[in-house]
Amino acid sequence: MTKKTILMLGFIIVKIIVQYLLISPEYDLHRDEYLHLDQGRHLAWGYLSVPPVTSWISYCISLLGNGVFWVKFFPAVFGALTIAVVWKTIEALNGSLFALVLGATAILLSSLLRINILYQPNSLDILLWTAFYFVLIRYIQTEQSKLLYIAAAIFALGFLNKYNFVFLLLGLFPAILLTPQRKLFVNKHFYYAVLLGGLLILPNLVWQYNNHFPVFHHLDELARTQLVNVKRSDFLKEQLLFFIGSIFVIIAAVIALLINKQYKNYRIFLWTFICTLLLYVYLKAKGYYAIGLYPILIAIGSAYIGNILKDGWKRYLQPLALVIPVIISIPIFKIAFPNKSPQQMEQHPEEYKKFGQLRWEDGKDHALPQDFADMLGWKELATKVENIYSHLPYPEQTLVVCDNYGQAGAINYYVHNKNIKAVSFNADYINWFDLSKKTENLIRVKTAEGKVTEMEKTKPYFETAVAADSITNSFAREYGTTIFVFTHPNIDVNERIKTEIAMKKNY
Repeated sequence: MTKKTILMLGFIIVKIIVQYLLISPEYDLHRDEYLHLDQGRHLAWGYLSVPPVTSWISYCISLLGNGVFWVKFFPAVFGALTIAVVWKTIEALNGSLFALVLGATAILLSSLLRINILYQPNSLDILLWTAFYFVLIRYIQTEQSKLLYIAAAIFALGFLNKYNFVFLLLGLFPAILLTPQRKLFVNKHFYYAVLLGGLLILPNLVWQYNNHFPVFHHLDELARTQLVNVKRSDFLKEQLLFFIGSIFVIIAAVIALLINKQYKNYRIFLWTFICTLLLYVYLKAKGYYAIGLYPILIAIGSAYIGNILKDGWKRYLQPLALVIPVIISIPIFKIAFPNKSPQQMEQHPEEYKKFGQLRWEDGKDHALPQDFADMLGWKELATKVENIYSHLPYPEQTLVVCDNYGQAGAINYYVHNKNIKAVSFNADYINWFDLSKKTENLIRVKTAEGKVTEMEKTKPYFETAVAADSITNSFAREYGTTIFVFTHPNIDVNERIKTEIAMKKNY
């Protein structure tokens, strides 16, 4: 085993270990993670908000025991593999050992540490953007037709993981036109590769068609509820923060692509970066959508810096280039991760506020970063629901209906009694209601905003009604969520539920 290989494996191992050290045990899983884990129990070629790949991984996690270790393992591995692909890209660019270490350090000490703590499609998305660009570099170097087919397969996997991957092509297409790589359009293998990619994503497109393209409804809802609060200036500011400790490496990549003849064949990546970024700015996208653009620039910048710092006195600048990301990362470690208790964060909000960490999707500042608040209160909710369930008459005939996917997914994940299967009219749960048994009891989980009207709206249809419990963790985003219990219905609850499901779907 070569020295380079040992070093690369060292970075991979450190990356995976560090990811587990960034989350305090006080925190539960994130609300999105619960939805993705439940998708693994309902395998399909598509879902209302995401494509199917995450559900395949969730199914594997369930086979491994569904423990938190495995939930966190996959995003950590995807982050580690991103380091490996950047490493191989630098090697393909004839980068030195120093360049390899610089590139790996830049990826290790970056926003990927934050992204890779959560089991979401984002970690694999960034890995596949990086892998696609690596294959493109290899194609530019060798013009081997098989690489076009590999790129098509990576695109298909990326598309089936997160629809954000479409923007890779939307940014790449004008870049191809603006560079000598436009000769791709007269290569028959390019069109065969496009056909291959189309065939691989076809099952998801058919699913979208059969379900009236819910992705467009999801995008519309996202634009109305979240992106409306996104400022274009904030998007651009965030781009500076993602790899702030290694921003000089990205600047070096831009310089290399602009002026260095050795890198002129790779100028397509500069145009891709510009075109994709402009597209995101125009659409007022969330800042992290663009992170997949940067690892390839870090690979190019690292190789370039390695070349210009290899002779004479310049070699003394190499340690400085490696130390800078470490020094800048130290204060970031204090605010970017759920490694402190909520009480500590509340008592020292200054640093979090300075970097916009306390601003939520509603555009307002709160006590904790939104992602951290979304990791609290879930075990409490599940424990209380299970306790209530166990004391009901005919518990097996109980329907647990929640306001949102986080509530439903958390209950399904943490309860020991697997007869409890919480559902919701929100997200994919609307397709997962089991109404095969008569409903004698209804446990209704309502957010704080909706609890006032729930009693008066539902009580008339049951003989007994009570607000049994609520989430009491004031730091949780779900603080105040109430558990209502209704028993002995005087209507056919299942028929009413079916009517409401039909109304929601038609909407």
